[in-house]
Amino acid sequence: MVRRDRLRRMREWWVQVGLLAVPLLAAYLHIPPPQLSPALHSWKSSGKFFTYKGLRIFYQDSVGVVGSPEIVVLLHGFPTSSYDWYKIWEGLTLRFHRVIALDFLGFGFSDKPRPHHYSIFEQASIVEALLRHLGLQNRRINLLSHDYGDIVAQELLYRFKQNRSGRLTIKSLCLSNGGIFPETHRPLLLQKLLKDGGMLSPILTRLMNFFVFSRGLTPVFGPYTRPSESELWDMWAGIRNNDGNLVIDSLLQYINQRKKFRRRWVGALASVTIPIHFIYGPLDPVNPYPEFLELYRVCFHYHGHYIFRDVQVRKSYHVNQGMEVDVL
Repeated sequence: MVRRDRLRRMREWWVQVGLLAVPLLAAYLHIPPPQLSPALHSWKSSGKFFTYKGLRIFYQDSVGVVGSPEIVVLLHGFPTSSYDWYKIWEGLTLRFHRVIALDFLGFGFSDKPRPHHYSIFEQASIVEALLRHLGLQNRRINLLSHDYGDIVAQELLYRFKQNRSGRLTIKSLCLSNGGIFPETHRPLLLQKLLKDGGMLSPILTRLMNFFVFSRGLTPVFGPYTRPSESELWDMWAGIRNNDGNLVIDSLLQYINQRKKFRRRWVGALASVTIPIHFIYGPLDPVNPYPEFLELYRVCFHYHGHYIFRDVQVRKSYHVNQGMEVDVL
């Protein structure tokens, strides 16, 4: 009898906990996205949109040095947006005549359709469509990319090397800390769960919050370059815009695509005829040192020398025909 009463009270307690948890969880899952900071709001207001196959794509386009023919297109990383470049934007306008950046589909202020098959091929086509929209399809373009943007740049380079009509004409390419080699890429635990979670992924994307996001992203930065809390909130606001947290699992399929198309994208970097530069921070936990550079050496047969700049040692490796990598 005593045991039955104890079990009954326990069941009643769990029912009460459940009744309390359901509305709390429902409220949590419908928390509106954070308000845009003044700086992020200014970034959005100063940008524009163009339409790609019925989808709105956000971009920035600034006119810089008068008389210079140089154009640079910036390709951002995962899971953020073109706002990643805001700290160097003014400096780039002092070097280039046109400075252009976009939010890839599913990122930042661009549309985030769901369900949708997000792919690197589509993102590359969006970059080409943007340049056609701006009337720059016949101009030689300098590409500056990071992380996810590196893979898009690799696909654009592959198309350029195939001499396909209507493709982007690349003048130079600068890659930075991206997983160009799938075998040395070490995705974070949350990324693994989201890309391979199956039925669990939609639940995880809805349960993701600023705390989980910031704790997961901060260690990817170097010890002296970690973003402030306000900067992390700006990143999170960009993700939450248009319910972008709900498509992260779909966007992460780029990791699987990179494995499938390794030969195409790594091969695009071999025997290049344009200047290619790679900036690499060896404290990157996702593309770890020295495994990454060892594979780089094997694939591209570099030779190296040291360059001393300020108090920092930077090792610069010159590869093939103008290919170079800086180790910060």
